[in-house]
Amino acid sequence: MPESLPLLPDASNPGPAPTLLPDDGPDAAVAALLADGVAPHDAAAEHPASSLAWAVLAERAELADRPGSTVEAYAYARTGYHRGLDALRRAGWKGFGPVPWSHEPNRGFLRALYALGRAADAIGEADEAARVRQFLDDSDPAAAQALS
Repeated sequence: MPESLPLLPDASNPGPAPTLLPDDGPDAAVAALLADGVAPHDAAAEHPASSLAWAVLAERAELADRPGSTVEAYAYARTGYHRGLDALRRAGWKGFGPVPWSHEPNRGFLRALYALGRAADAIGEADEAARVRQFLDDSDPAAAQALS
């Protein structure tokens, strides 16, 4: 096998270790603010690196019944997704591998990813929605089950 091809996971090579975001990341601060009744947009402004803040904004926009709320949900979700990718890379993620739902600090990213898939589907971006669903399933199938 050429050296440039990655090894596929098997018994001797189980694949990448799960990526666990830090317990003291920005999502922890946002969770505390939200629990104290701070509005999600204020929490996002105070902690813009938090995927959780953007995921909550996306979820609320998705439920809103006003013109433009679907595009708003997409924009919020995409922001949370990109903030989460940045955090995952800082935590050692190499672009693939498990991101477990069971680890609370990962949930903001996974919620943003789920919201992005729903919003992409709502605006007719079927290819993106399918890619996002696959990414969520590759990260942890339990995430989609918990969020649906």
